[in-house]
Order: sequence, then C-alpha cells, then structure tokens
Amino acid sequence: MIIRFISKVFPLVSKELNFWISKAEQIPDWELRVQALSSIRAKKFHAQGGGVYALYTGSAIPDTVRFIVALQTISDYLDNLSDRAGVTDESAFFQLHLAMLDAVDPARPVSDYYREYPFKEDRGYLEKLVTICRRQIEKQPSYRVVLPKITAYAQRYSELQSLKHLAPEIREARLSKWARQKLASRFPIHWWEYAAATGSTLGMFLLYAASADPALTPETVEAIDRAYFPWVTGLHILLDYFIDAQEDREMGDYNFTSKYQNQAELLNRLRFLIEQSTQACRALPRPSFHLTVIRGLLALYLSDPKALDPCRKEVSLELIRRGGARCRWYHRCCGLLRMIKII
Repeated sequence: MIIRFISKVFPLVSKELNFWISKAEQIPDWELRVQALSSIRAKKFHAQGGGVYALYTGSAIPDTVRFIVALQTISDYLDNLSDRAGVTDESAFFQLHLAMLDAVDPARPVSDYYREYPFKEDRGYLEKLVTICRRQIEKQPSYRVVLPKITAYAQRYSELQSLKHLAPEIREARLSKWARQKLASRFPIHWWEYAAATGSTLGMFLLYAASADPALTPETVEAIDRAYFPWVTGLHILLDYFIDAQEDREMGDYNFTSKYQNQAELLNRLRFLIEQSTQACRALPRPSFHLTVIRGLLALYLSDPKALDPCRKEVSLELIRRGGARCRWYHRCCGLLRMIKII
C-alpha cells in the first residue's frame, strides 16, 4: 500500500496541484492570488497525505485524487483568506466557507463566496474548485448514502473556521460556547478536542471514497462516522497543531494544543486519541487500511523537523514508539521523502 501510495498517488497529486497553481497564477486580485498560491505551496502535504484515500477499495484513483486535491485546496485557500489577509469578519468567513458545502452537495445552488469579503476578483478560481468536486461526485454510485454525513462534516468544518479566525479578544469564548453546545457530553473529550476534530477533511475524503461501492450501506457509513469523528479527525488536527505550536504563537494564531496545562497532559491526551482511533478502526471494513492511516498520520506529522524542536521532541518520540514497529518504519520513510523534498 505504501509503495502504491508513493508511486501512483503522489505523482497524480502533484499533477493536480500544478494544475491549480496554473489557475491561481491567473487570479487578477493580488491578495487572492498570493493567498491561493501560498496555500498550495506551503500546504501541499495536506493533499499528499489525504491522497491515501484514493487507495480505498473500489475507488478510481485519478478521480478520487482529483476530488481530494480540489476539496483540500478549497480548505487551505479559505484558511489563508481567513488567517492571512487581515480580515476578522465572521459573516465574510461563513460566506466564503459555503464553498465547502457546495463542493460536497451538487444539489446546492452555487453561492457568491466573496459577497462579504473585501477582495473579490478571482477569475472563477474558487468556483472552478467547487465544480471539479461536484463533477467527481456525479461518478460515485452510492454518494446519496454518504451525503448526509459528508454534509455534516462540511457544516461543522465551516462553522469552526468562521469562529476560529475571529478577533483574538472574542474567538476563544465563541469557540468554547459553540463546541460545548455541539459536544453536549457525547464524547469523553474536552471542548477544544471536539473543535479540533471538526477541522479535519479526512472523514470527507473517506466517505467520498467509500461511495464508489454500489453496495454501500447506511450501517457502514454510520460505522465510519463513529470511528472517524471525533477520534481519527481529532488526532489528525491535534498533531497538526502540535507541530505548528511555536509558529502559531509567533503569528498570533489560535492553537488548540495551548489549552493543555503542560506537555505531559498533551501526551496523555494524544495517547488516548490514538487508542480510541485504533480501537474504533479495527471494527471497520478493511481495518488494516485505517490502521495504516493512523500510523501514517503519526509518521507524516512527527517527521516534520518542527516535531523535533527541544520542547516537542520528547512527546514526538514517545508517540512514534506508541505507534509500534510499522509506525517507526513509516516515520523513516517520511523522513527520507522529506530529505529528497517529495513532501
């Protein structure tokens, strides 16, 4: 699976990202063009990692890669527009993030994404991304079975992003209130862990890939949802925040791992999420695939040079040990891929 991932999926992801770079370079508005290009170039590993779901049983690899790259590019672009352009308007963020909902539901009318945003002229860039997602969805025989769940993921994601980028003096209070209401004691996790889980695109990628199966049942979709949210998705995003903690502190960005009292508490909670993710995924169809994803998340994020900074090194090494022998091997593979600048 790892060999197929590197040899087949990575080149397709690169091809798709290069296509979107060429489109981003044509954006007339300077601010939108800068954010579109930087979101692809600085965050390409998001699409590379998500591309693993193109190897899920029954998926057409090129079509699945095209969907994943387009949806992840929307996510990363909107994150930059919310985080890096000096805007703190909740209504503008929510309007922008209608693109995520439109991308996963072809029956929705296409929205005016920049209506509340101060920069507007993108020469159809964002709408093209949405359209590509919708075209791939039309090819999936069981997409109607996953539509309610994938829409719920996109809705939670959009709500999170609309709140996370508010002005620093109000964002945590708004985030906490929203997450506590949504959480409502459903899971044994903190409010910020729930909020973090809503920020992952992995559940959407898996549901799309699963919809390639003409015999997909609502029961399987429910099982996927129970395993991925909040366990795999929470682990995914907290690992992302873990390696970016110092950078976020310097940039004034909100980081969910700052809510832990110390590194020991952070390590214990990440161990807990690994255990819960592993246990839940063992009950899914193709458990080995999902367990590889979990180990791959650990390997990908913890092979980042930032993970070995003195303040994070001990936690990183312990998590890799916790992942087992295969995780350690994947970690070495990711280190090699970083060395030769593939990721």
